Amino acid sequence: MAENKFRDKNLMAQCVPMSTLQSVLNGKWKILILWYIAFYKVQRFGELIRRLNGITQSTLTKQLRELEEDGFLHREIYKEIPPKVEYTLSELGESFIPILNAMMDWSQTHLCPDYKNPYISQE
Repeated sequence: MAENKFRDKNLMAQCVPMSTLQSVLNGKWKILILWYIAFYKVQRFGELIRRLNGITQSTLTKQLRELEEDGFLHREIYKEIPPKVEYTLSELGESFIPILNAMMDWSQTHLCPDYKNPYISQE
């Protein structure tokens, strides 16, 4: 049986920031939601539904609310008919863009080496 490295409380405490981040980003779609909003700058609910193939409206609503509550997103409600709501990254969300970029780079290198990004020239 493998020894539990976290029997030492000091080692366990060192993982608190990572487990906190994991709990904030826990959700099948949250990283992709952040990615699309970072890439397109502003997203409306319907645009996200179209981009996130397979997500339900209730799941998108829940995950957008959680990301807003956790400080990653800003929701702007316009008093129009029909109602218009736009999502943008907050300052905290903007600070996460380098991490999203690093995750994309790592994924392309190690998980999808043959992937050709349609948004980048392949010269």
